[in-house]
Amino acid sequence: MGTVRTTLVAVTAVVLSAALAAPAFAAPRGHGDHRATREAIEAAVQDGVPGVTLTAGNWSATAGVGNLRTGAPRSGADRYRIGSISKTFLSTVLLQLEAEGRLSLDDTVEKWLPGVVRGNGNDGGKVTLRQLLNHTSGIYDYTEDEDFVRTYFTADGFFEHRYATRSPRDLVAIAMTHKPEFAPGTTWKYSNTNYIVAGMVIEKVTGAPYGDEIRRRVIEPLGLHATSVPGTRATLPQPSSRAYSKLARTTTGPTYDVTELNPSLAGAAGAMISDSRDLNRFYAALLKGRLLPPKQLKEMKTTVPTGGPGQYGLGIANVQLSCGVRVWGHDGGIHGSDSVALTTVDGRHSVAFNFNGDWSQETVADAVVEAEFCGE
Repeated sequence: MGTVRTTLVAVTAVVLSAALAAPAFAAPRGHGDHRATREAIEAAVQDGVPGVTLTAGNWSATAGVGNLRTGAPRSGADRYRIGSISKTFLSTVLLQLEAEGRLSLDDTVEKWLPGVVRGNGNDGGKVTLRQLLNHTSGIYDYTEDEDFVRTYFTADGFFEHRYATRSPRDLVAIAMTHKPEFAPGTTWKYSNTNYIVAGMVIEKVTGAPYGDEIRRRVIEPLGLHATSVPGTRATLPQPSSRAYSKLARTTTGPTYDVTELNPSLAGAAGAMISDSRDLNRFYAALLKGRLLPPKQLKEMKTTVPTGGPGQYGLGIANVQLSCGVRVWGHDGGIHGSDSVALTTVDGRHSVAFNFNGDWSQETVADAVVEAEFCGE
C-alpha cells in the first residue's frame, strides 16, 4: 500500500503477511550463530533498505548505512521511531488500570468520553474499550482520510506540515467525518483511531497524559533507558540514524530525509521512540507476566481473526512461522521507519529490528523474522 501502509497504518504485525503461509517443519530452529539473520538483513539492504539495526538476545548486528549523505553506518544502539509498536505499551497501561479496578474493558467509550465518538453513524455508546484494543470497533482509521494522506504522506504536504501539532481530538474528529466501517464487534479492521481514543481514555481515568502513565508504569520499572514518549518533540535522541521516505505510493522516485517530524500526528497510536534492546526487554517482560496479572495477560492474548494467517489480541499479534514457532509482538511504521519486535510466548527468544526507510515490501521484513526464528 506504499507510503500509507508504512506510515502508521501497518496493518497488524508485518509477519502476518501471506508470505509466511509456508509448509511447517518438524521442529523450531533459530538461536545458533544468527548467520541466517545476518544474511537476511544484508539482503534487505540489497533490496533497497538504507540500513538495518537488529538485536536478538545479546547479539546485535547492523547492515547498510544510517546516513545516505555521509555513509555513516547504523548502530546497534540506534534509537528509532517505533510506530504502532507503541500500541502494545498503551494496551498494557489500559489493562493495568483494569487490574486496579479503575475501569472495565467492557465499559463503553461514551462512559469515559461523552460525545467524542459520535456523528455519521458513529456511537461511542456501542463501542467498548476491548473493541478499541482489538480493532473490532469499526471506527474509521483517520490515517486513511484523503486530506490527511495529502497533508502528511505526500512530499508537498509533509514538508509544509511536518512540525504541526495535532491534538487527539483533532485526529478523532477526522475519523468522525466518515461512517463506521462496520457495526462494533462484527469483524476486524485495523484502525489507528482506536488507539487515539484509548489514549484519551487513559488520560480521563488517571488525570495524567498517557505518556506519563507509560513512563511510570512500564518504562521506568523495566529500566528502558532508550524508550520515550516524545509528545511534540520533532528530533530523535542520540544515538540515532537518519530516516528516509519516498513520500509517495511508489518505491521509485526521490528519497527524502524525514527524520524530523512532530509525532503528534501519530499520538497514542504510534509516536513512541525506542531501540531494539529495550523492545526485546519489554516484550519478554510482558509475556513472562512481569507487567500484567495472569487475568489481564490472558485477556491481552485472547485473539480475534484478522482475515490473514495471524491473530490479533489487545495491542499484540501472534503468528505461527514456517518452522512451527509461534511468536507474539507487533510491527510499526511511521515516516522513514519500519520496525518489528517479536518474542516467543515464553519470553525466551526475542528479536527487534528497524529499517530506516519505509518503502520495502512486507516480505523483506518477513524474511528477517523467518531467518531468526527458523534459520539453520
